Amino acid sequence: MSEARLDPVTLSVLTSALAGIAEEMGALLIHSAYSSNIKERRDCSAALFDADGRMVAQAEHIPVHLGAMPEAVAAVIEREARERSQRGDVFALNDPYTGGTHLPDITLVSPFAIGGEPGGYAVTRAHHSDVGGMRPGSMPSDSRELYQEGLVIPPVRLARAGEYVPDVLELLLANVRTPHIRRGDLRAQLAANGLAQTRLEELAGRRGGDTVRAAFDETIAYAERGARAAIAALPDGRFEAGGEIEGDGVSEDDVPIAVAVEIEGDAMRVDFEGSSPQVPGNVNCPFAVTRSACYFALRVLLNAEVPTNAGAYSALEIRAPRDSVVNASKPAAVVAGNVETSQRIADIVLAALGHATELPAAGQGTMNNVVIGGGGGAEGDWTYYETIGGGQGAGPDGPGPSGVHVGMSNTLNTPIEALELEYPLRVERYELRDGSGGEGRHRGGDGVVRAVRALEPASLSLLTDRRRHAPRGAAGGGTGRPGENLLNGEPLPPKAGRELAAGDVVELRTPGGGGYGRA
Repeated sequence: MSEARLDPVTLSVLTSALAGIAEEMGALLIHSAYSSNIKERRDCSAALFDADGRMVAQAEHIPVHLGAMPEAVAAVIEREARERSQRGDVFALNDPYTGGTHLPDITLVSPFAIGGEPGGYAVTRAHHSDVGGMRPGSMPSDSRELYQEGLVIPPVRLARAGEYVPDVLELLLANVRTPHIRRGDLRAQLAANGLAQTRLEELAGRRGGDTVRAAFDETIAYAERGARAAIAALPDGRFEAGGEIEGDGVSEDDVPIAVAVEIEGDAMRVDFEGSSPQVPGNVNCPFAVTRSACYFALRVLLNAEVPTNAGAYSALEIRAPRDSVVNASKPAAVVAGNVETSQRIADIVLAALGHATELPAAGQGTMNNVVIGGGGGAEGDWTYYETIGGGQGAGPDGPGPSGVHVGMSNTLNTPIEALELEYPLRVERYELRDGSGGEGRHRGGDGVVRAVRALEPASLSLLTDRRRHAPRGAAGGGTGRPGENLLNGEPLPPKAGRELAAGDVVELRTPGGGGYGRA
C-alpha cells in the first residue's frame, strides 16, 4: 500500500486514466478478434488489478465476467507463489471452480510492472464459442457434469517471457472444434493484455510510479466511501424476495432461489439460505458467479461517478450455502448457471432491494442463449452462439427500452449480414415483439422475435428462462409477457437440445419488461 496522498484533481485524472486503459484493452480485443461473438457481439471484458489482487479499474463490459475476475487473479497469485513470473508471462484459465465463470469464458491474466517493480495484473476474459465438450458451442442444454461442457483449464502459462508455451497452446487447440478461430481470439486477448503494460509504463513515465501506485489505493478507497454512503442512505432492515429457474435441463421442475438482504448502517449482507441444493443439470452457479450478480445489484444503487472496483464492493457480505444452486461444488455442471441463474439472482436481489428503495420493474431476466453448430464438410466445423435482447423494465422516470440486453449481459446482437456470411444459417425474422412489455403508467420494453433457418444439418442448444414466469411489474404495473421457444412452430422447453435438419427454423420470442405504476 502506498502512503502517498493525491489531491482530488490528480486522483480524478488518474482514475479516468486507469479506466481508459481498461477501455482501450477492450477496444483492441474487439477489433483484433476473429470470431463474430467477440468482434460483433463484444462478449468480452477487460480490467486492471493491483499486486494484491484488488480490482482497480474495469471497462464497461460484461457484469458477469467482471464480478468474477478477482477469483481468477487470486488463482494466478497462488500459482505464482510456486514459480515466480517474469515480464511477458501470461496465464490462461477457465475452470469455474478456480476463478472462472463457465468453460467458454477463457481468462488471460498478465502480471505487469511499474517502474521495474511488480505492479499488478492486466486481465481479459472472452467467450470462446467452442471449447470442446459434448455439443458444438460448449453450452449443452443437458450436461450433468462439468467435463461434458468442454476442456477445463486450470491456471497455466500460455506465454512465457512473451512467447507461447507451445505444448499448452497445442493441447488447448486440439480439444476445440474451431482451432483457427480460437487461436485468433487468444492472440487478440494477448495483444490487449500487452497493451496494458505499455500504457501503464507511459502513465508512470508521465506521473511517476509512486503516484500511479497511490492512485490504485486511493481510487479503491474513494469507491468504498461512495458505496458505503449509498448503503447508509437506505433504511436499516431485512428485505426478502424469492424466485426460480425454470428447469435445469434435466427436469422441468422449478429450481427455487431465496434471498434476504440485510442493511445495517453502511454495510449490506445478502443471504441465500433457503435456496435449492445444487441440481443434476447445469443451472448451478459457482460462488464467483453468484458474487457477480450481487455486485451488479449493488452497482445499480450507486452514483455513476463511483468507480467500479474492489472498494465499491467492500461493504457487501454474501452468504450462500455450500453445495447449493448458488454455491455449487465441483464437478457440478454450470454452463447455464453463468448465463441464466446469474440473471435470476440479480433480479431477485433487486426485488428484495425494491422493498428498501424505488427501483424499476424487472427486465426480461434471461439471456436467451442460442447455440447452433455443425460441420464436417468442406468448410469444416462451425459454431454460432448468440444471446438475444428483450424488454427492460419501466421505471418512475419513463418506459423501459425495447430489444436490449439487460442485467448480467451487456452485449450487442450479431448483425444479420455477419451471421449469414459466416454460418450456413439464414435469418427469417428479426423484429420487435409488439405489445410484450407490461402495461402501466410507464410501459415495459418489448422483447424481440428472431427466427433462424438452418441451411444444413446442425445441433441446437437453447438455454433460456422466463418462459413460464413473467417479469414482474413495479408500483402496480403489469407483468411483461413471457418468452417462447419454437422449432418449426412447435414449442420447446426453456432448456432444450435438438438435432436440426436442413430447412428447420428456430424461433425465439423474448420476454417483455415489467410495467411501472398503474395505467
